[in-house]
Amino acid sequence: MDIISAHNIVKQFGKFTALNEVSISVPEKSIFGLLGPNGAGKTTLIRIINQITAPDSGEVYFGGEKLSPDHSQQIGYLPEERGLYKKMEVGEQCIYLARLKGLSKHDAEKKLKFWFDKFEMGSWWKKKTEELSKGMQQKVQFVVTVLHEPKVLILDEPFSGFDPINASLIKNEIIRLKENGTTILLSTHNMSSVEELCDNIALVNKAKTILHGSVREIRQQYKANTYEVDFKGSMLSFTTGLWAGFEVLEHRTEGEHCKAKVKLLGKSTPNSLLGAVLPVVEVNGFHEILPSMNDIFISKVQEKEVVQETNLTE
Repeated sequence: MDIISAHNIVKQFGKFTALNEVSISVPEKSIFGLLGPNGAGKTTLIRIINQITAPDSGEVYFGGEKLSPDHSQQIGYLPEERGLYKKMEVGEQCIYLARLKGLSKHDAEKKLKFWFDKFEMGSWWKKKTEELSKGMQQKVQFVVTVLHEPKVLILDEPFSGFDPINASLIKNEIIRLKENGTTILLSTHNMSSVEELCDNIALVNKAKTILHGSVREIRQQYKANTYEVDFKGSMLSFTTGLWAGFEVLEHRTEGEHCKAKVKLLGKSTPNSLLGAVLPVVEVNGFHEILPSMNDIFISKVQEKEVVQETNLTE
């Protein structure tokens, strides 16, 4: 079941079109990556889901129901911009924001103590926000965002400002929240995080959805029949053993150990590749090379730009 579905969303600001017939479907209890270059329309779509702004046309559904103000308490939103009061004490501010989400003061204090202990933030309670670093502020906002245990968690560049240790801490919490039934909508430029965390993605570019589906299926769809062979022996023997059905794209040698990136051509198969080289070298490793999400992201954005330029010149 889709917890969030957006259908043909259009949003304009004057003559500028931020979203043009954009549709996405976010499966329940999954991590969904919303990707795209700067200015693609991601933040506008997030603001529409959060009901900060409304679409000019199109519909958004939450759990099968048309999105309404009643759903706002079931959504947690961590914006990329810091939204904390600089002169206010951290603890007092957290309680205030938690109560805005419907928690009693007692429940807010109890939950905050748990999270502050977990994230080793106890000494920050009486500090003012302006005394905290960018990463520390982001940590506080993350805690406030998840405190009321929303069904859907929307995170806009959640790893911004974090060192590797704290980025790993937040990643682990995102995984734990998903395992406990929370749906996470993740907007990020960090492609390694997408591959590590996301089940499904949508790629938005220049106000349109240009790619949508599961990460696994998309990587399979864009694979190029390329394999890496790790072997011991002569590179010359290896290339001599191949025939016209293969192309060696690159290789590197360290003593007797070699690695070669080989593309299958025509009707060649992985078995026929192994059959060609096993008589002449000792194969130690063999695996298919799937494109990274970063490669697919760049390829699709560039492809879209080429199509648009071609249309303009015709």
